[in-house]
Amino acid sequence: MATTDSPNPTPSSNTPAAKPPKPHARLEKWIWILIYGGLFVVILGIATGRTDAALGWSISVPGGIVALVGFVLIYVRSRLPNTPPGK
Repeated sequence: MATTDSPNPTPSSNTPAAKPPKPHARLEKWIWILIYGGLFVVILGIATGRTDAALGWSISVPGGIVALVGFVLIYVRSRLPNTPPGK
């Protein structure tokens, strides 16, 4: 029975190269969750505000604050060093 393993131990040319770890991947994930989630809540508050203004404002304002936190975290991320962990 023949094996399908290649006799050459080096990886083939179509094998993707290993990507270096992203040191701030968790922060970047939370930035976009906060921005998109906050903007979604703002839109819900605007839509709700057409029928009940007080409720619309009480939904929109916290959503705007959450989105603002996401935008501030973009600035914070830009100031962090971009070194991989362990160095």
